[in-house]
Amino acid sequence: MKNEKVFYYSDPVNDDFAGTNINTCHVPACFCYIHKSVAYKILCFIVYYIIAFPLVWLMAKLFLGLKLKNRKNVKKAEGGFFLYGNHTNMLDAYIPSIASFPKKGYIVAGPDTVSIPGIKLLVVMLGAMPLPSELKGYRAFIDAINTRIKEGASVTVYPEAHIWPYYTGIRPFPDTSFRYPVANGAPVIAMVTTYRKRKGLFALCKRPGMTVTFSEPMKADSSLPQKQAQKELRNRVFDFMNTVSKETEQVSYIRYEQKKEEKEPAAQTEQ
Repeated sequence: MKNEKVFYYSDPVNDDFAGTNINTCHVPACFCYIHKSVAYKILCFIVYYIIAFPLVWLMAKLFLGLKLKNRKNVKKAEGGFFLYGNHTNMLDAYIPSIASFPKKGYIVAGPDTVSIPGIKLLVVMLGAMPLPSELKGYRAFIDAINTRIKEGASVTVYPEAHIWPYYTGIRPFPDTSFRYPVANGAPVIAMVTTYRKRKGLFALCKRPGMTVTFSEPMKADSSLPQKQAQKELRNRVFDFMNTVSKETEQVSYIRYEQKKEEKEPAAQTEQ
């Protein structure tokens, strides 16, 4: 694409180009992930399904040019399931709710998602599950994930962790987050965001359209020890994402180049 921006990076694992400049708040161990109040649940239903979802769908279609490929695979997942995807847009948070509908979609997110004054409760109602800042808070966090899976919802994880806007490749990521599906035996669906040239009325739009492709549901190998099962599941997800990314004709809106004085980190070899 002509006149594309260029972002220079040092570390493909840890560099972040979100540009939000949010003053991240502390997520305490006592953070409430599951609200039991009937009034809260009713309000949450109204906010999520009646107010937010229609707006999210409309914005995703118009602004992102969102197309879902093989969404039928999402329907194959019985009960709750996990979605794992590449993190290439600030609006990635919209994808799980659309892909999972009518099931509710939750997203494992960083503390910055609940750090904006005045909208913390709203963000939680829309499905954000912030990582705790304290080690002792992880029990409640894991319990919340397991509860949502048992309820039949989806839980989305972006294992790349950091946002690289409109990046057309797949960055290396560890197997750490795959302990969630390994522990509770829930299916995993990989989703890959790619970018295409927009057509029709939106052909003049500078930003490319977003296509999200879904894999068949996959489960961890229960015959393997936990650590090995995590790695094996991670590799299957990574391989699917990498294959789709490489075999899809994409439009480059932002070009990423590694700084010449930097060397590839050791973590990059983990593929």
